[in-house]
Amino acid sequence: MKNKIFRSVEFWKSSLMTMPDKSFFELIRSVLGKIKTPFKKQQLINDLEKFLLRKDIQKTMAVYIDQNDAKVISATALFGEPAPGELESFFSGEFSYAQLQDIIVNLEERFILYRFAEKDIVRLALNPLLKQILAPFTEDTSSLFPPVRIDGLVPSAPKAVLDDRILAALLSFVSQEELFFRSEGVIRKHVVSKGKARFDKMDLHFTIGGLQTLGLFYAEENKLLPDMKKFEEFGSLSARERGEYFASALITYGEIKLSEQLIHPLFRGRVREIVNFIHGFLDSLDAKQSYHKKTLTKLAEILKARAGIVIDGNLTDALEKTGLLVSISSDIKQLGLTVRNTAEKRDDPVIAVDSGFSVIVYPEISYADAIKLAAFMNVLSADAVVSFELTKESAVRAFNNNISADEIIELLKRLSGDRIDDSLIWNLKDWEKRYSEVSLKSGVILSLSEDRRYLTKTMPLSELIIETIAPGIYLLKKDAMDSAEKALSSAGIDIISRRKEKAAPVASTKKLNRSFPPPNGDFQNKLKITEMSDVPSSDNAVLSEDQAQERSALTGNFRAILKKMPFSELEREELAARIDRQLVLCEAQLKEASIRYEKLAARNMDYAGKQNIAKQAIAQQSSVEIVWHGEERIFGIPKALEKKKGDYVLVIAPAGGQDELSIPLGKISLLRRIKKSIFEI
Repeated sequence: MKNKIFRSVEFWKSSLMTMPDKSFFELIRSVLGKIKTPFKKQQLINDLEKFLLRKDIQKTMAVYIDQNDAKVISATALFGEPAPGELESFFSGEFSYAQLQDIIVNLEERFILYRFAEKDIVRLALNPLLKQILAPFTEDTSSLFPPVRIDGLVPSAPKAVLDDRILAALLSFVSQEELFFRSEGVIRKHVVSKGKARFDKMDLHFTIGGLQTLGLFYAEENKLLPDMKKFEEFGSLSARERGEYFASALITYGEIKLSEQLIHPLFRGRVREIVNFIHGFLDSLDAKQSYHKKTLTKLAEILKARAGIVIDGNLTDALEKTGLLVSISSDIKQLGLTVRNTAEKRDDPVIAVDSGFSVIVYPEISYADAIKLAAFMNVLSADAVVSFELTKESAVRAFNNNISADEIIELLKRLSGDRIDDSLIWNLKDWEKRYSEVSLKSGVILSLSEDRRYLTKTMPLSELIIETIAPGIYLLKKDAMDSAEKALSSAGIDIISRRKEKAAPVASTKKLNRSFPPPNGDFQNKLKITEMSDVPSSDNAVLSEDQAQERSALTGNFRAILKKMPFSELEREELAARIDRQLVLCEAQLKEASIRYEKLAARNMDYAGKQNIAKQAIAQQSSVEIVWHGEERIFGIPKALEKKKGDYVLVIAPAGGQDELSIPLGKISLLRRIKKSIFEI
């Protein structure tokens, strides 16, 4: 549903009509001065409307808006008529309850905000008469989600727990383990130990579980097997979209908390829902900027509420673990996060091959090439540096999957810029030759070259042969594949062919991707926080230093006028307080003021004043601001005023749920009562 920003002028007027008479007339007098009788409330509201529409008045109101005002105005527009509690939650950690209440009440007194009740819920709204001066703050959310300005620092290299290279490393690792799970679905200890050595910062159980929610791996008895068709479809996504699926999988698996063998396909619908949300969330960020972690958390909460989605997992942590958000410092809380650059891959060499047949894989490698490497290499390490090695066993695994030595050599040459050692080529060719000499074929068929046929006379292989189909071609007993391999190994054969059916090529982008559809565009549109087209366009709402100086000059001018006017000390104090609260908009409001003095603050030696303010706050359960011990500032609600050892002690419950404090009045340098809403609903 589209967020509401400005209701009609008539709706605003009707909200004023519902105000208690005492508050209503006090508010009108503060603007229009003394009220002449007879009068009608409707006519007074019409007079107020004319006053607020004056160009000079709106100009003054615009000058008065400061940074805190701008944040509350922007948040009110962003949430769309929020309840006060929603703003309290959003600004938690930035403003205390009392501080926020003070800002909101002040904006109500300045006619920027008003309240109304709808279905027993009190809501805040923006005054439609001021649409022109408020529009910049409703259109610009930069004050709510400010980027971090860090000169001279750049994002550190991504240390992702799960990205394309890590996925390829996991594929290689899983392919090396014949038995992955114990019978109860828990990863075997020796597998975990090997995984720790290669994936130092990874929780192997958790990551494998997440990849099973994507369907990239599946459990079959005690084995963990890759679904290469799913791997192919996954490659048709962009690098960023794959990262979004990775992050969603980790969050989803964290939510369901099931063991690896209990992953159900229905959870993939949840994965896609979170993927759509993540895509919209990242779209709302500027990839050229950096953000505090708390800023990103606030933005995520806003977007989740707008999208109507509940996500239990830690979103920013998942995005860091998949490299979509990158720390610009080891101290994330201080310096923040930036969006990872997922630009197109370059044509330079993306691997480095040494004479020991090990390969370092650079981040620029394409998904398809990384997956191809995993098919014929064993992972050595996968942390800050991802490296593989070519071994006889890994080469046999590739031959079994119909990958020839020539294909391996061609790929390595292309990825390394033709920088591979001749000894690597010689070994690959030799392994392939020996591979072709002795092979096991499904059915079960044993094939022996002429110089290896003597093996049929050895035990226990001879007992497995049922029939000689042709010279060198033998039919073995049913389910004899593993037994025959052991018999051949016992006879001294170290390379044995077990060729599988040729797999489909990886990462074709021409086929319809049914398993991993790209994020839904319609869903993203619902998340755009700048979608507020019912307000007029205006310049960016930047609160400049010039504006602050103009605001200071304006209030200074009003104080100079007040100083020349014949008011009593109490009247002068009340009008000065109105100037400080930015309620005075023109000189006439000073000259024709209707003054009802209300003491809100007492300082230092004004002991009686502090007593009275404390008693009023306790009776009304109003928040107070206390300054004591020099500059220590406390906001909270006073509970009692107790006399102890000849001095009064104010008992206060500080905002934020802290323990109650007992503070002697004599030590308080400032006690200020924070007014409640003038709408009193």
